[in-house]
Amino acid sequence: MARKKAAAKEPKPANTLQDKLLRLGIAREQDLVLHLPLRYEDQTHLCPLSALKPGQAWQVEGVVANTEIQYRGRRQLVCLLEDGATRGAQLVLRFFHFYPSQQKALAQGKRVRAFGEVRDGHFGLEMVHPSFQVVAPGTPLPDRLTPVYPTTAGLSQDALRKLVRRALLADPAYLGETLPPWTREPRRLWGFAEAVHFLHEPPPKAANATAQASLDQRTHPAWTRLKFDELLAQQLSLKMHRRARARRKAPRLPGDGSLSRALLARLPFALTRAQQRVAAEIRRDLARGEPMQRLLQGDVGSGKTVVAALAALQAIESGYQVAFMAPTEILAEQHYRKLAAWLDGLPLQIAWLSGGLPAKERKKSLAAIVSGEAQLAIGTHALFQEEVVLPKLGLAIVDEQHRFGVAQRLALRQKGIGDAHQLMMSATPIPRTLAMSFYADLDVSVIDEMPPGRTPVATKLVSQRRRAEIVERVRRIAAAGQQVYWVCPLIEESEKLELQTAVALHAELTAALSEFKVGLLHGRMKPAEKAATMGGFVRGEVNVLVATTVIEVGVDVPNASLMVIEHAERFGLAQLHQLRGRVGRGADESVCVLLFEEPMSLLAKARLKVIYENHDGFEIARQDLSIRGPGEFLGARQSGVPLLRFADLERDVALIERARDAADELLRREPAAAQAHLERWLGGKQEFFRV
Repeated sequence: MARKKAAAKEPKPANTLQDKLLRLGIAREQDLVLHLPLRYEDQTHLCPLSALKPGQAWQVEGVVANTEIQYRGRRQLVCLLEDGATRGAQLVLRFFHFYPSQQKALAQGKRVRAFGEVRDGHFGLEMVHPSFQVVAPGTPLPDRLTPVYPTTAGLSQDALRKLVRRALLADPAYLGETLPPWTREPRRLWGFAEAVHFLHEPPPKAANATAQASLDQRTHPAWTRLKFDELLAQQLSLKMHRRARARRKAPRLPGDGSLSRALLARLPFALTRAQQRVAAEIRRDLARGEPMQRLLQGDVGSGKTVVAALAALQAIESGYQVAFMAPTEILAEQHYRKLAAWLDGLPLQIAWLSGGLPAKERKKSLAAIVSGEAQLAIGTHALFQEEVVLPKLGLAIVDEQHRFGVAQRLALRQKGIGDAHQLMMSATPIPRTLAMSFYADLDVSVIDEMPPGRTPVATKLVSQRRRAEIVERVRRIAAAGQQVYWVCPLIEESEKLELQTAVALHAELTAALSEFKVGLLHGRMKPAEKAATMGGFVRGEVNVLVATTVIEVGVDVPNASLMVIEHAERFGLAQLHQLRGRVGRGADESVCVLLFEEPMSLLAKARLKVIYENHDGFEIARQDLSIRGPGEFLGARQSGVPLLRFADLERDVALIERARDAADELLRREPAAAQAHLERWLGGKQEFFRV
């Protein structure tokens, strides 16, 4: 009983106006100036009820004939409006969520002006949740477009409009110009105050279809100015970070080439020209006393790991330690196994560290890392937890860096590796616009050539209805001595459910293909079990490998020529491209079968169409960016990071380039103006653009 009382007294979470504004990213009064409209409503004229057509937004005025609460499946407030001008002309206003005050306002006989989209209802035309106000006869109409702002629960459009209007009048500094005339005039940019006023309060002349379209599509010169300012703030932040990095000191790691030469001599392949070029770029960076921050991009199977290994050996030759981090345990483990095999017998020690290590082994690895005895530490982000200290860290290598999320990368950079060289690797090619805007503080190297002997993989889209045919195809391929991957669907909500699905699929294929060995690989297996299964597959003892997405990156089995992806519609484009890249590594013709369940969402159809039609990772990444948007592509959506609010990376490429040039100019000629511009746009958030 006492417990119940205590629970009842718990304070409710704060939900003040300040909390609501913070949810919208508004921390200071001047931030309201940059809280720009999503769209505009044309409330400058009325449409008679008799002239209404469904499928469009209209503004109407009429007298309430009747208002009542109805229960048709759910409780709703229904108001019948008549204009009295045309016999029988009526409109229903329907509200599923409403307050007693709204019911009271819509009392019989009240004159109401309402705005909303008209649709066909059960009893004629209706508006669902229109905005409305009670008016006196002859109340004048607005003479300009009405802004509609991004908002949050409990904060009405009217309240937001009042707050914005107050901020526009509060302090002249809020609308002060941060760009000198020599930046604005050659680029034909509007003044800041003029652009802001126009967007918040479009003048009467903007209430025509052409002007409204340019405002809604954000092509109007007022929008151009604000988008330019936003991009300029981002570029300034990144360039200032780059300058600060140039002033920091990093250990010079020239190396003597002894370990690198030993590795190259024992590899069963020669480096491609692209690998040689990129390795030389990294070698030069490491020999300098300024911290390297280089992004190494290369499509699936282009050979990034060997380039990273050469960089690591150069640091070790120079007497320093190297940390090699990957986002998942199985990927980190694959790097560990591959590097351990390549470097076996060379005079260096490798330590493996992950969250899943038994206490005794973890303690041993930690001791080797902390003492500096282990020159190469490989692991997941467990490498950068509090108790892990790398006393002589010279180089940090981060694989699949976009999968860490911006906040994690930020923590990584602040974890005592600020003055170490950094090499970030990505098998998800980053489109040019994204590289220009979000990675402007990095040097970028691209391995744009595939090793010889790689055959293109044919991609086939197959409905689940034809599943039996695919099982037969697997049988034929296994009988011919080749191997098959069959990847389980991704079930993000539940690792447990994903595991059950993998076990069920393994049982199904074991029964159907009883004459062959079917292996199972998933993230919850013990490292020794995973190693044994994978080893069996690599040696050709396992014919078919049922796996969760743990095999997405890094596995190299030239004899595998068929990849079946179960429920391909659930996967992202980058994952599908990565998985497809697991086959086609040998001389045999390879196929990737995308099994899909019908019906599919439009988004899933769009993704499968892209992967079916394209093999170039950069083109896939470009289309992925346009489907998903930069937040998800960068791994930033989950980190609450302020990405671009107004500019569009696909449509505003020319503007990004202009902002990049202007940032250099401004920093060189008027650093105080650059600082004022950053303060307006990022006020305390700059660190997020430094990742």
